Amino acid sequence: MTLVKICGICDVEAGIAAAEAGADILGFHFCDSARRISPEEAVKILDELPEGPALAGVFIDQSPAEVGVIAEFLGLDIVQLHGSEKPGFPSEQIVMKALKVRDGVVPDAEGWPDPVLLDSWSEDGRGGTGRTWNWEVAEALTVTRKVFVAGGLTPLNVGGVIRRLRPHGVDVSSGVEKEPRVKDPAKIAAFIEAVRAES
Repeated sequence: MTLVKICGICDVEAGIAAAEAGADILGFHFCDSARRISPEEAVKILDELPEGPALAGVFIDQSPAEVGVIAEFLGLDIVQLHGSEKPGFPSEQIVMKALKVRDGVVPDAEGWPDPVLLDSWSEDGRGGTGRTWNWEVAEALTVTRKVFVAGGLTPLNVGGVIRRLRPHGVDVSSGVEKEPRVKDPAKIAAFIEAVRAES
C-alpha cells in the first residue's frame, strides 16, 4: 500500500481532516517556509488530533541539535531534511532526505537510509516547490529503494504517478490547499481516495 503524507499542516482543522481521511503521515514545517509553524503551535495542533498518523518535521540546514530538540519535544517519528545535509545526519528518528530532481536527473541517494523523497528542483526555493517533474526518470530508483514522490501532486494526477512508479509513498501540500497555508478537507479526502484506488 502506498503511504500518504499530507504536509504543511498549519492548523487543527487541517490536521483533523487529514487524520480522519486516513493519512499515514502528517508533516509540519519547522524551517524557512511559507507554511512554517513553531513547535509551540504544533503542540496545540497535536493535542487536538486523533492518534494514528505518524508525525514528520521538515527542516532545512538546521543543526542536528536543533532538529533533535524539536523532534523530542513533539514526539516526531520522522525528520525530513530539505537542505544541503550530508549522509550520516544523526537522529533518533527516521531520517527522510529530500532529493531534488533537476533537468531530468535524479540525485544520488547513496548513503541515505530509506525512505528518500524525490521532489522537483527550484532555483528560488529549498523546500517543496509544488511543481511537477518528469516522474519517469525515477522508475529505476523506485525499484531498488523506498521512495516518496512529491512535487505538483493533486487528486487528479496522483493515481497516474502510482500506476507508473509504485512508490513507497506520496507527499502532498499545495495540491490539497484552498490557498497557501489553508488545506481543503474535500481535496485531502479526494487525494487519499485516489491513492487508495491504485494501491
